[in-house]
Amino acid sequence: MVIKTDRGFEHPTPSDITPREVFESRRRLLQGLALGAAGPSMALWAQRDARAMTAGPGKLAKLPGVASTIEGAVVMDKLTAYEHVAGYNNYYEFGVEKTDPARTAHTLRTRPWTVAVEGECAKPRTFGIEELLKLAPMEERIYRLRCVEGWSMVVPWVGYSVSNILRAVEPTGKAKFVEFVTLADRTQMPGLRSSVLDWPYKEGLRLDEAMHPLTLMAFGLYGEVLPNQNGAPLRLVVPWKYGFKSAKSIVKIRLLEKQPRSSWEQAIASEYGFYSNVNPKVDHPRWSQATERRIGEDGVFQRKRPTLMFNGYEAQVGQLYAGMDLRKFY
Repeated sequence: MVIKTDRGFEHPTPSDITPREVFESRRRLLQGLALGAAGPSMALWAQRDARAMTAGPGKLAKLPGVASTIEGAVVMDKLTAYEHVAGYNNYYEFGVEKTDPARTAHTLRTRPWTVAVEGECAKPRTFGIEELLKLAPMEERIYRLRCVEGWSMVVPWVGYSVSNILRAVEPTGKAKFVEFVTLADRTQMPGLRSSVLDWPYKEGLRLDEAMHPLTLMAFGLYGEVLPNQNGAPLRLVVPWKYGFKSAKSIVKIRLLEKQPRSSWEQAIASEYGFYSNVNPKVDHPRWSQATERRIGEDGVFQRKRPTLMFNGYEAQVGQLYAGMDLRKFY
């Protein structure tokens, strides 16, 4: 099967010369103070100030998040500019080129919207999107996003841990895996005419991965609701895995006893395994995963940076894979 890809380093984006740079410079200063001798009170003040200034362009509904207290939920990297986050996406339902979703996803209708949660659980139910928005407090979490093609971003997501949804339906003792199923509507999604994948798009996690506090159900970014091209109205974000594990526009969640087969694993298992953890020591068959390019940095002179094990979240999630052969379970 031939899969059309468009690597970010082959199509450089404009330099990050925007008014947001002022904010980012100040944010770095505050974070430096927070990490110094100023102590916990200064750290909390710095985080609160940064969040107050983390805002999108004001074209979408506001969705602010409170400061997260989860370990690892806020990385101290420079934020990727909103225009790059919203303009450079993998969302094949709206086209295989990185700029296609921003151009075509206006056809996506995000209301009404429901998410069915079913399978191995004591209280299966269907949530309306408004119910989900109120299910748990919204947090802003600044996560790295590493894509398998070798590009990365730093995004201020807004949402809460997926575990809040799963606990609401009470998984049974048989539940070992969680499958996420996305919308597949040909009237809204022009990319479904392509045979690049078997639609609808499906992704899967082990239950303990899905219940980990860092596994995020995102409803927004940059203090606003998700743009359509970023997976509105809700998407999965698993920061230590490659970006394609983060299913967009979710309509169904299934708790399963047996391991599900994800869409990319089904399409080409030799390249995309079930776990898909960021591991710079395991190359993709067609390119190295040892380095990455951060979208929006230095324009045409984008520098490569070393890719971190588990995308930099090894301290938080490494124990989930203790004793596993990470070359076999890639």
